[in-house]
Amino acid sequence: MSDPRIRVMLVDDAAVIRGLVKRMVEPEADIEVVASVANGELAVNSLKRNPVDVIVLDIEMPVMDGLTALPKLLEVDPDVKVLMSSTLTLGNAEISMQALKLGAADYIPKPTSAGEMGSTSDFRRELVDKIRSLGTARSRVSTVPRTSSSANAGAPVPKPGAKSLYPGGFNLRPITSRARPEIIAIGSSTGGPKALFQVLKNIRPDVKVPIIITQHMPASFTAILATHIGQAAGRPCQEAKDGEVLMAGNIYVAPGGYHMVVESQGVNRVLRTNQDPPENFCRPAVDPMFRSVAGIYGNRALAVILTGMGNDGSKGGKVIVEAGGTVIAQDEPTSVVWGMPGAAATAGICSAVLSLDELAPYISDFLLKGAA
Repeated sequence: MSDPRIRVMLVDDAAVIRGLVKRMVEPEADIEVVASVANGELAVNSLKRNPVDVIVLDIEMPVMDGLTALPKLLEVDPDVKVLMSSTLTLGNAEISMQALKLGAADYIPKPTSAGEMGSTSDFRRELVDKIRSLGTARSRVSTVPRTSSSANAGAPVPKPGAKSLYPGGFNLRPITSRARPEIIAIGSSTGGPKALFQVLKNIRPDVKVPIIITQHMPASFTAILATHIGQAAGRPCQEAKDGEVLMAGNIYVAPGGYHMVVESQGVNRVLRTNQDPPENFCRPAVDPMFRSVAGIYGNRALAVILTGMGNDGSKGGKVIVEAGGTVIAQDEPTSVVWGMPGAAATAGICSAVLSLDELAPYISDFLLKGAA
């Protein structure tokens, strides 16, 4: 019988950090640290000898840094889940974004010192949650069939009233409105940046509605994420500013540390940012964004839930469908972690559950043709 524990490798040039991280995860019965090395070269050699499920990879190391090691590790094992670890500097945020493009599954902001790291329970909770989610996702890679579905399989846009059963065992919701959406609201977390780049790059240029995004990220990352999204999508993209008017064809990213919502101001729709309490342990969170979209746009809202751990977005998505809007989600095989989209799908609020490649064509047809 195979060992059900998640096998972890720690890669950091500071032995004290590796020791502290090991002590943080050791109490978890389902997680085992099986390797601890000081640089990327040692990590590659270790992975060749002993397979692991999750690698916690520091960025700044001698001999071979994390960004150099990442593609070499993925060459040894394309399915291993790599969790980048870095302090919250602008330089490290940019490097972490490059790592996500190169195939890292996620990142975790590392406190600046061992003392600070050891004094925060939030870091331990996030570390354990991410290792567990990524390790579980790794174990499912070879067991999930690569299928997708919509409420009218084979058609670019489901017909209102159609209903079918997805192979994963959940019902899809019929589309109830023929109205063309006036906004696209996207929620994402673990694996989200890479998914966002691919989806937004392939939405047709004649789709001219505002696109608003909540991606779980700290403050120093979201402005850089917006820059990279703009480059990929070929559209104006910026970190949202409180009070700015939504413009057709522009993309707005919720700033780290702030929820982003939409309000009406006369004839305009404006963005508001706030520091209300976190929801689902997150700020920004997807649920408040979705709730606000439902209140302003009603049946002219399209919500998209991409890869991510947890269930953020499912409650807000329910509010959107109750207002007549539509929710779609990324499927399990193409998600790094099928937590957020899976929660929405199993809640029965999705009208389509699609692969990453299928999402942009679907969105484009929905926006340009409506639910014909």
